[in-house]
Amino acid sequence: MKSLLEQLEKKYDTIGQDLNTHLEGLLYSEPITYWDYIQTDALLNLQTQRTTLPDEMVFIMYHQINELLFKMILWEIDQVAHNKNITAQFFSTKLMRISRYFDMLTSSFTIMGDGMEVEQYMKFRTTLTPASGFQSAQYRKIEFASTDLINLIDARFRDTIDRDTPFEHALEHLYWQAAGKDYKTGKKSRLLTAFEERYKNEFIAFTKEYNTINLYAKFKELPKEVKEDPKLRDAMRHYDYTVNVTWVMSHYNTANKYLNINNKTVEATGGSEWTKYMHPKYQRRIFFPEVWTEQELRDWGTNV
Repeated sequence: MKSLLEQLEKKYDTIGQDLNTHLEGLLYSEPITYWDYIQTDALLNLQTQRTTLPDEMVFIMYHQINELLFKMILWEIDQVAHNKNITAQFFSTKLMRISRYFDMLTSSFTIMGDGMEVEQYMKFRTTLTPASGFQSAQYRKIEFASTDLINLIDARFRDTIDRDTPFEHALEHLYWQAAGKDYKTGKKSRLLTAFEERYKNEFIAFTKEYNTINLYAKFKELPKEVKEDPKLRDAMRHYDYTVNVTWVMSHYNTANKYLNINNKTVEATGGSEWTKYMHPKYQRRIFFPEVWTEQELRDWGTNV
């Protein structure tokens, strides 16, 4: 008991606080409960339907769960990015933890794929226009924090972009711009303009922060013997393929069920040409090119 009090006193002395004051506060504090700690009431009151169709609630909650998992992923990436003494064990452990979150996201698509009536979805989706899952800022940040910006540039424009290109110009040529921009006219859809009005400055600041500390950058600066660690390379490959092929194709196949009816492709709520925007063989999103063979890079997304 004496040792514990000494440790507590040292802790509060370090931050200029009086231990007795904090101990006295314990006399009046309420014991913590599960519902207060998890904020259950607040969490369960965040679902607001726009229609009377029951399956819209499935759609809302599913996407909110996705956003919570995205936050968990960013939390893990941040720990790698700001760690100055990375070991192969630490790096691979974090990557596999992140991959498990994406494995969960991948398998969860059956919740939407098999859990909503197509007829209901086709009705309530009209009230969502021009909103789209494309506008998930957290997912864009996961991409920015995972790899060098050049690997997220539209494949058609990568030769014109380098590390000296201003961030704002690079953002104008990211692969997902194709979902809402006519490159011949430069005209952007409402989907894209609303997204950029809300997040563009935040994205520029975020990409600047992660320019040299994204996961791929951290990997490339490791000593050769660490980079060649089999467990680490397997973790890099697993994460890259899980995010950019497996998860994307699960999303693609679910969208295909609802937006490709009787062999007629329906436009996404945001107006994007979703088939070419989503499929990995078109945009060739690859976070860690160094861990793949030349043949694997050439065949990316073609055998799914």
